[in-house]
Amino acid sequence: MSELDANDREKLSDSDYAFPKERKEPICDADHVRNAIARFDQVEGVSDKERDEAWDRIKRAAKKYDVEVSEKSWHELGKS
Repeated sequence: MSELDANDREKLSDSDYAFPKERKEPICDADHVRNAIARFDQVEGVSDKERDEAWDRIKRAAKKYDVEVSEKSWHELGKS
């Protein structure tokens, strides 16, 4: 995954983040989408509504970048 430094992150639009208000979890390419999924439960200080909205953004980005997501909901993350 290409690392985003502070300058790169600043250049991203809010829509390039799973959590745009907090500017957390960039979803600007396939690697970052996978990372956002893996780290989803580590994001603190957000409501379930914000998580629902972030999950929708992640799913759209996953489709755009051809990333397979088997979970239907963020509630399924980490469960076998």
